[in-house]
Amino acid sequence: MAGDGGGGRAGTGRPGRDPAGRSGGARRGRGGRRWPGVSRGRGDGDRGVRDGGGRGGGDGDRGAATVWTAFAACALCVVFGAVLALGQAVAVRHRAGGAADLAALAAADRALWGEQVACAAAVRVAAAHGAELVRCGVAGGEAEVTARVVRGPWAPAVRARAGPASAVPPPPGPLPLVPPPPGTPSSPVPLGGVP
Repeated sequence: MAGDGGGGRAGTGRPGRDPAGRSGGARRGRGGRRWPGVSRGRGDGDRGVRDGGGRGGGDGDRGAATVWTAFAACALCVVFGAVLALGQAVAVRHRAGGAADLAALAAADRALWGEQVACAAAVRVAAAHGAELVRCGVAGGEAEVTARVVRGPWAPAVRARAGPASAVPPPPGPLPLVPPPPGTPSSPVPLGGVP
């Protein structure tokens, strides 16, 4: 098969090969597919260079996607860390608020027994909720406390007050009477509808 048109070796049946076994053009992958733009190196140190510019030509941005992916991953880690820190700060603030509210209720419950007993109850309740009582005061049945929770770099202090409900105004006078409709007995009916 010396006349196969591509300078191929006799007996191989493969066109496009010279007697040295090199192909004349693009390399072929498995199944005879061509790899566009890839040629077999033929010179000293010129292995597998893409057609179109020699060594480094056109490949100036190789690996740029890896760098951008690394930067994006780092940025996502920073944002994730900030969200976690903010969540921890909010959780600590809520814990301090709950401890202060319950400590104030405990102190107001014991307010009639004196400030010392009331504040001792508030200290116990705050400690049970993982907080420390910073300030406690009782005046006239009303207790005011400040509780603080320390978690990591956060130490929010929350103030709460509790005491008896303020005086409720007395109910208004008796309900006004509505005159009966015509043709009914003459006894007046209150607005609520119950005689």
